[in-house]
Amino acid sequence: MMVMKKSSIKKLTPEYEKYSTLFHTRAEVEGLYETLSYYAGLNNLVISKIEKQDIQGVSKADALAESSGKKKKKKTKKTKKKKASTMAYYKIPVNFEIDGNFLGYIKFKRALSLSQKMLNFDKESIQVIKGDTTGAIKVKGVLTVVGLSGDF
Repeated sequence: MMVMKKSSIKKLTPEYEKYSTLFHTRAEVEGLYETLSYYAGLNNLVISKIEKQDIQGVSKADALAESSGKKKKKKTKKTKKKKASTMAYYKIPVNFEIDGNFLGYIKFKRALSLSQKMLNFDKESIQVIKGDTTGAIKVKGVLTVVGLSGDF
């Protein structure tokens, strides 16, 4: 029995590693600032604000309901706080503001999209700076990174 379990674990490990690379570890979330700054610098952008928000747990039930397209039930005040073991993953929202030009911002987003890590731009507002002849823009938004429940 023990040999079967070990062989099963050995068989599943490469598949787990293949898919877990999509998710951020706690250390990678902290390194996100450095990564964003690096890509911004390459594209002549300036990050004027980057602020990590509270980590949001997504339960297994909510994740399944979301993937099946069903609406999730509203929570009542009597709902107990969910244990970490029932969490499927965690979302870490990050507020940001970036100054630069539109082409640089598009190149910045493309560079981020080539990463193997899951990163979503949830909200985004691009404003053209009036009176600026260089085509300057200011982007405000929220991006979300995703981490596995074992890491948070």
